[in-house]
Amino acid sequence: MESETKQCQSCKQEFTIAPEDFEFYEKIQVPPPTWCPSCRQRRRYALRNERVLYRRPCDLCAKSMVTIYSPNKPFKVYCPSCWWGDSWDAGEYGVEYDFNRSFFEQWQELQIKVPRMSLLTKNSVNSDYTNHSGDNKDCFLSFSTFNGENIIYSTNVYGKQSRDCMDSYRLLNGAELMYECLDSNQSYNCQFSFQCHACSDCLYSYDLKGCSNCIFSYNLRNKSYCILNKQYTKEEYQAYLQQLNLGSFEERKKLYDKWREMMETEALHKYANIDKCLNVSGNNLANCKETYEVFEGDDMDNVRYTHVAIDVKDARDMYHCGLSSELLYESQGVVRSSRVLFSHLSYDNHDIQYCDSCQNSNNLFGCVSVNKSSYRILNKQYSKEEYHNLKEKIIEQMRQNGEYGEFFPASISPIGYNETQGEIYMPMNKEEALALGYKWEDLVPGTYGKETLQPEQIPDNIADVTDDITKLALKCVSCTKNYNIVPAELLLYRQYNAPIPRECPDCRYKKRIATRLPRELWNRQCMCTSNNHEHNDSACQVNFNTPYSPDRKDKVLCEKCYQQEVV
Repeated sequence: MESETKQCQSCKQEFTIAPEDFEFYEKIQVPPPTWCPSCRQRRRYALRNERVLYRRPCDLCAKSMVTIYSPNKPFKVYCPSCWWGDSWDAGEYGVEYDFNRSFFEQWQELQIKVPRMSLLTKNSVNSDYTNHSGDNKDCFLSFSTFNGENIIYSTNVYGKQSRDCMDSYRLLNGAELMYECLDSNQSYNCQFSFQCHACSDCLYSYDLKGCSNCIFSYNLRNKSYCILNKQYTKEEYQAYLQQLNLGSFEERKKLYDKWREMMETEALHKYANIDKCLNVSGNNLANCKETYEVFEGDDMDNVRYTHVAIDVKDARDMYHCGLSSELLYESQGVVRSSRVLFSHLSYDNHDIQYCDSCQNSNNLFGCVSVNKSSYRILNKQYSKEEYHNLKEKIIEQMRQNGEYGEFFPASISPIGYNETQGEIYMPMNKEEALALGYKWEDLVPGTYGKETLQPEQIPDNIADVTDDITKLALKCVSCTKNYNIVPAELLLYRQYNAPIPRECPDCRYKKRIATRLPRELWNRQCMCTSNNHEHNDSACQVNFNTPYSPDRKDKVLCEKCYQQEVV
């Protein structure tokens, strides 16, 4: 089988389907995609509201609840207790399939009728403001976080248990006392550190492994008491730290700018953050093989066109998936599952297709909010034989009219594009989104003009901040939205010896995302010119695919040159 070039039905650009992809589509018996990988990813982004939260009453118990659905959405929404409870049955909303109408038309009608869960959260305590998360305790405004305790304003924290972390993105395999850290794992008491592994007590550092007590350092391995990559004694290092006045907001601004400049102009950058992998492309990958165009993934085999995954085998076109999953295709928000196709927000399932918010089930087709069930189509119960016969007839009709093999159309997304991760990674204005068929929410939450403490009135040093600040409304210096400091947050600032931020949590989140590399690849040549390497006085001729765009200033090296320079 050979590669095939197609024109994307959405953006009209050409894209290539590889022989390995055709083998996968044949294995799961689906037609090849008609949209390019980028447009397919945008379509999945448009179904994931991670962090835009509202308050509205539960449509069953009437109690006020936190939810991703604004009050003007046309859905029944149940709080977690009611949705997981036994007082209602999703099968009551089941309908017979009508072969005189399209599948997506009938599915959308069901989507509007069946109660939806307010948030996707499981087995958590005092963690109402979390989403796509589970097994947490005392977590607040954190998303895609598992096994965490006292995790605040953070995203993608999972693996072993983590605790007392704030304002961080992608902390793996156990993290503690981490503040404003990115893409780090197995680390303790670090601040403003990026790509640090098994480190402790490090500040404003980049690409460290096995290090402790380092500041403004980069590309180091198994070092301690380093400043700007220079070795100092313990006493000299501690004296330097005491001079910095880390509790000061003005001092921290200077340190942040120095950190960003150091990473851009001084540090060496491997073409991608890839560790212990074989035949892969993408970024932030570990323990993967035969995995291509994947960003943020661990322990994967034969995965492509996927963002944010862990422990997955045989998958294509996924967003946020894993935890012992296999045979996944064109879905988002899928964990502990197998053979899940074209589905959304569904955990612990086997052999389901075109499902939304279904849990602990198997053999479902076109279902919404089904839990602990089997052999249902449009939520209606069938015998095993009836189910398989009817499913095949529906799939054949969908193939004939071009529906089967496509993810949910943008027009039936339950949320507006500006509420989703699409707004973060592939932003569009309202006119652009509507022109492409996506929805838009005009009533996104936010309070403005109600501040009781101006930014310039916040004490510069955390030592001068009193407990009363948790009762005041602050004003973000970037978007002007009002925000609060919650008591657990204030305790961590004091523990970190870090000042009160002048930006709201959302602006701080966007700033962290902007610090990371994009989820795109460019073909570039190694920038190494060292005469100590095999290429001698000439430039290294190795080419690679990298998330570092050609217009960046970073010095980007191939694997071999990087290892020779760093190790």
